[in-house]
Amino acid sequence: MRLSSLQQYSIVTANYWAFTLTDGALRMLVLFHFHELRYSTLEIAFLFLFYEFFGILTNLYGGLIGARSGLRFTLWVGTLLQIFALLMLIPVAASWPKLLSVTYVMVAQAVSGIAKDLNKMSAKSAIKVVVPVHDDVQTGDLQLFKWVAILTGSKNALKGVGFFLGGLLLTSFGFNFAVGLLAAGLALAFLPTLALPGDFGQMKDEPSLSSLFSKSQGINVLSLARFFLFGARDVWFVVALPVFLEASLGWSFWEIGGFLGLWVIGYGIVQGSAPGLRRLWGKTTPPGVSSVQFWSALLTAIPALIAIALWREVDVSVAITAGLTAFGVVFAMNSSIHSYMVLSYTDSENVSLNVGFYYMANAAGRLTGTLLSGAIFLVGGMQACLWMSCLLVGLAFLSSCKLPYPSRQSMQPL
Repeated sequence: MRLSSLQQYSIVTANYWAFTLTDGALRMLVLFHFHELRYSTLEIAFLFLFYEFFGILTNLYGGLIGARSGLRFTLWVGTLLQIFALLMLIPVAASWPKLLSVTYVMVAQAVSGIAKDLNKMSAKSAIKVVVPVHDDVQTGDLQLFKWVAILTGSKNALKGVGFFLGGLLLTSFGFNFAVGLLAAGLALAFLPTLALPGDFGQMKDEPSLSSLFSKSQGINVLSLARFFLFGARDVWFVVALPVFLEASLGWSFWEIGGFLGLWVIGYGIVQGSAPGLRRLWGKTTPPGVSSVQFWSALLTAIPALIAIALWREVDVSVAITAGLTAFGVVFAMNSSIHSYMVLSYTDSENVSLNVGFYYMANAAGRLTGTLLSGAIFLVGGMQACLWMSCLLVGLAFLSSCKLPYPSRQSMQPL
């Protein structure tokens, strides 16, 4: 018996949730383990270099693979590769030479980066495949926005739980045993995906290599804005902030993991609630181009205000907590609307190609932000990272000014 659309969506989402837990936990495990070994912030940033770089390639070619072989195949490969990456890290030891440790972990992170973006591309593309088509365009778009918001929001909430889990596992069991536990848990979560149909998300006509780059203006411009948006987040959040909290405030690993985890959980809740929040201020239509521009313009001010607060020597805990809260709420609205808009610009036939291209830009932004986070923090500290974040958000706003209207939308509400 073929699974219903809701059953397929539930299986994909459950797998994505489990994957996200391991992904968030692994990031904290690697960051804190190597910081404890006295690696510099730039050296730690390089540990994530292959993770982000191979994510770029995976999103580009993963969309083509998904279109040709189906989304079930890419979901399987992504999950199994993450299990393999976790198992690779079990033998890592503090006694290893630094060059060997960095190289080996970079390779494992490369595998994890490929896995993460195959899994994410599959899950995000699946929404367009399983959401029922409505005769009323606005009703269909509102439902699509709701399903995208739920998947994206729940994923980020669970990533926050993963941050806390990573810090807790490192404190309780140590690095090696912790990654083994994560691999075992993800292996159990893989089993339900065996029930997905083989043609899930597969294109009727096999796409060519040239289709990877022949995108619409909407996809291209939104992808550029996404690049700057996620670079702006990661330039201060990925490496600089955890190290800053440990070095300047003396927080323990589990405290930092819990704090960042709560932030990402709250960020995910806001993402998942984006359709409801819009209804609260009277917006009953799907978001459009002006929504992207409004929220990115608003976000530009927040890292600048945090940097000014630190410069004026406002209480660090207050400045970081209040600034992170404001940044998280506004960034979550940005991200949720972006995730809807990319599906609004595409159709179900080409969804994996367009989503793959879009998340390639997302991965490139994360890569740029991660490297800048380690390098700028080493040279100029947290304030310099925040000013760079402000610049990158500003570039995201300027990029969004070139967005065309989606073909099915004539009005572009906030």
